[in-house]
Amino acid sequence: MTSITFIIIGVTVAISIWAFNNAQVFQKCLMNPFMVFNRREYWRLITSGFIHGNYIHLGFNMFTFYFFGRLVEIVFRQIIGSGSEVVFVLFYISAIILSDLPGAWKKKDILQYNSLGASGAVSAMVFASIIYFPLEKIYLFGIIGIPGFILGILYLIYSYFQGKNLSDGVNHEAHLYGAIYGAIFAIAIFPQAAPRFVEQILSYSPF
Repeated sequence: MTSITFIIIGVTVAISIWAFNNAQVFQKCLMNPFMVFNRREYWRLITSGFIHGNYIHLGFNMFTFYFFGRLVEIVFRQIIGSGSEVVFVLFYISAIILSDLPGAWKKKDILQYNSLGASGAVSAMVFASIIYFPLEKIYLFGIIGIPGFILGILYLIYSYFQGKNLSDGVNHEAHLYGAIYGAIFAIAIFPQAAPRFVEQILSYSPF
């Protein structure tokens, strides 16, 4: 069975490389809130998730999505069965849009503001997997293993406070809202995941 995760990665890599080599495409795909809300260029809310600032940005997002996207895709297939591929794609696309919307609305009158990248959607995938498997360790830099729910809490705190700091040029608000949306979507698809999540957290012992 063809993995939708691989297809999304392939499409994202292709469009990102195209944008790297075509300034006009790059500019047209950027998530510019002023253009979205004042010029009604709504496509930017989606296309911005398929372009990246550089190869490192692209590689990091797709590497993360490769692991967590495949996991969520498998869970969806087990829960939903036929049609799970459509739900997975809708989840990914809607995560791109909804992770950007709150921040975009606040900056709708700032012509110079732009954002891009799949980070919001990737965050949604990571947090969906945390809801389903909260005690599974996520390895930072491939070395330090931290239970998913603990890393998730730290990530939310970090994204919240960094979202108030615009100096690093990273759209932390998209990370935050993407993560929250991912958790909500995961529970909406499989409501039993919520009590199971709580049960596993309460039974957790670091020793």
